This record gives sequence, structure tokens and C-alpha cells, in this order.
Amino acid sequence: MRTATIERSTLETRIAATVDLDGTGQAMITTGIGFLDHMLDQLARHSLIDVTLNVDGDLHIDGHHTTEDSAIALGQAVAAALGERRGIRRFGEALSAMDETLTRVAVDASGRPHLVWRVAFTQPRLGDLDTELIGHWFASFAQHAGLTLHVETLYGVNNHHIAESSFKGLARALRQAVEIDPRKADAVPSTKGVLGGSL
Repeated sequence: MRTATIERSTLETRIAATVDLDGTGQAMITTGIGFLDHMLDQLARHSLIDVTLNVDGDLHIDGHHTTEDSAIALGQAVAAALGERRGIRRFGEALSAMDETLTRVAVDASGRPHLVWRVAFTQPRLGDLDTELIGHWFASFAQHAGLTLHVETLYGVNNHHIAESSFKGLARALRQAVEIDPRKADAVPSTKGVLGGSL
């Protein structure tokens, strides 16, 4: 069973995150930030990763800690569920179209975190989420899930569509990357024989 639960408690947030990489995309997500809940629901639904995420954060200050820490906990849960990353396809890519917007996402579940973020917004908020926090969420998730992640909006106008196509693209690319490859189910997909760190 490729599942994991992470509990994270700080002076800023209290979080419980559970993932099942071999799920059906079921989501039970409560962060206190409606737009973030909507994006993470899309991530679960289109990746087919079951996600349960409960966050109690210091939203009386702003949404920064809740957004960042939700990505940290969710990334740590994905990394724990992947374990040695044995048998996974490792690579995934997606072109995510949403009306006038097209976003390209590529993932290498290498264990070596890196984010290239070429996404721009023209308004400061979407619902109750600061748009500058969306890139920060992706950076924190990539760091703690151990992903090399490239996200680029090729074109688009509507800020909601730009954000949603980014999360849906991540979902579809991640779904490919973490799937078990039946032709290499017992092998670590690396010529080094191990994934992660600076190897």
C-alpha cells in the first residue's frame, strides 16, 4: 500500500495530511482558504491520488503559513508514500487546456527538488488566496515531495484559468510519474540504482 500520513504542528499551523497514491482521486480537504481547497481538490481528482488534508492555520494573520505548510505536509506525505520510488514511471508531462489558457507541466520524481515557475498573474487575489502564494505552494510542494517540476503558462488571460490549469497539469503529470510501470515494477528507475538527494 503506497499510503502515508503526515502530522505537522507548529505555532502557525496544525495539519494532518494523508495520501494514497493508488486511489481514485477522492478528496477531503479543509484549509480554511476556499480557493486553495478548490485547487487541491482538482489536484486529487485528476491525479487519482486520494487526499485527506485538514489544516488549522493562523488565518487571522494571512494565508501565507496555511498555504505553505499545506504544501509541505502534502509533499512530505507523497514522498513518504513513494518510499524508495521503486517501480515508478518517474517522468510525467501534461498540456493542460482550460478555455483560453494552456499550461505545460513536466515532472521528474527524482528525489531532487527543483522548481521552474513561469506563470504570471495580473490580479493580486483569487477569492481569498493571494496569487503570489500559488507559486510558493508549488515550490514548497516540489521541495518536500522531491520533484523536479517545470510549470509554464504558454498563454492565457483569465487568472482563475491560469491557476487551475497549473494545478490540473501538475495532477496529470504527477499521475504519470508516480504510477507503477509494470515492465519495471521492482526496479529503481535510475542508472544510479537509487533516487534522491544529490545523487
